[in-house]
Amino acid sequence: MTVCRSNKSPWVCLTCSSVHCGRYVNGHAKKHYEDAQIPLTNHKKSEKQEKIQHTVCMDCSSYSTYCYRCDDFVVNDTKLGLVQKVREHLQNLENSAYTADRHRKRKLLENSSLNSKLLKVNGSTAAICATGLRNLGNTCFMNAILQSLSNIEQFCCYFKELPAVELRNGKTAGRRTYHTRSQGDTSVSLVEEFRKTLCALWQGSQTAFSPESLFYVIWKIMPNFRGYQQQDAHEFMRYLLDHLHLELQGGFNGVSRSAVLQENSTLSASSKCCVNGASTVVTAIFGGILQNEVNCLICGTESRKFDPFLDLSLDIPSQFRSKRSKNQENGPVCSLRDCLRSFTDLEELDETELYMCHKCKKKQKSTKKFWIQKLPKVLCLHLKRFHWTAYLRNKVDTYVEFPLRGLDMKCYLLEPENSDPENCLYDLAAVVVHHGSGVGSGHYTAYATHEGRWFHFNDSTVTLTDEETVGKAKAYILFYVEHQARAGSEKL
Repeated sequence: MTVCRSNKSPWVCLTCSSVHCGRYVNGHAKKHYEDAQIPLTNHKKSEKQEKIQHTVCMDCSSYSTYCYRCDDFVVNDTKLGLVQKVREHLQNLENSAYTADRHRKRKLLENSSLNSKLLKVNGSTAAICATGLRNLGNTCFMNAILQSLSNIEQFCCYFKELPAVELRNGKTAGRRTYHTRSQGDTSVSLVEEFRKTLCALWQGSQTAFSPESLFYVIWKIMPNFRGYQQQDAHEFMRYLLDHLHLELQGGFNGVSRSAVLQENSTLSASSKCCVNGASTVVTAIFGGILQNEVNCLICGTESRKFDPFLDLSLDIPSQFRSKRSKNQENGPVCSLRDCLRSFTDLEELDETELYMCHKCKKKQKSTKKFWIQKLPKVLCLHLKRFHWTAYLRNKVDTYVEFPLRGLDMKCYLLEPENSDPENCLYDLAAVVVHHGSGVGSGHYTAYATHEGRWFHFNDSTVTLTDEETVGKAKAYILFYVEHQARAGSEKL
């Protein structure tokens, strides 16, 4: 780089050809634009002249062009096609470097028996095939969720086995696309980009993958996540699963993805839970059913309602909220069982949640209790760490102890006597952790188990870790897989 010599996120100015780092490294590309505007303020310019002063730069990795004045990506080119010429020049440089690097690696492989990436753990060397996800600008919330979902075998395999969908034809076929927020959304498929991202992980062919095409689709169909602000990982996960579910229901370009589920999935019809219409792989794996039981305290009328769910949001009981670490001595440690018990315990609704009793024909005081009527194949538990207090959204930084295997959910079932005890046991598959003090700041990482080993995913960096380290994490989202489902998949 021209200023900081960093090799991360290089952007080349198309006006003066200088190269600077992006705004999420040290921000020298943005500062270069700002410095270029200062001389203009010292001269009187007409409004027409001011309007054409744009500083456009190009990402040397993705070849996308960006205008700092418009604060948006640029899709059009000059009449002479100069932008495309710069792209082709950079691609030629990249291809030349890649060829030279490939020859160098081939020579190294000839002198070594190792044909995979290596990682040192506790003094020993172990092969690792995990792939990280590049941070595109505060996208750690997305990366942590994607890495977690990629390690839920039954869910991930379904998408990886889907046939590819051709999104482009004619003149654009076979050419790389350059995204802008102003493009239409008629030619994007969340399922397809999600499939491509999952396929790129665990191949061992690269250290980190850039999910920019998926992020572009997310910008298109989920306006809440546009821009580069930090977002809530749980909120993103719910939006992602909901939109995958909707697209799978309707198919894309005439291809019915639900039909693929019916033909290829080993999931039985009884295991499927419908949310907003027909069942898909999302509801078949994450879908469970809650029974919501409300009792009027005046006349005793009981109301029951069954609600489908994809995850359960659990409060951390107030008596534990001052305990921030596992080894802190002031009082007992909060456990995941405490949070589940708080969720399913009988609760008297306060004055703001009065129940409309159909017998009394007015709002009355009442009690509420949740039962789990049907457990999902993958139990996703969200610990509610962020709470509004007055004008601020504060974080509950309490450590919550959770089991890595053998989570027994039988005591929370509506009819436990009718359930096979083995079907109520769950093993941990992944954990999303939020580091920092607020929902709009901080950083997300994930732990996940793959083929019996635990990995820590921190954007583009992936490291092997151990169960003790995972158990000490302050979990935000926990993914538990059905114990028998995992054992069954190992036999196939």
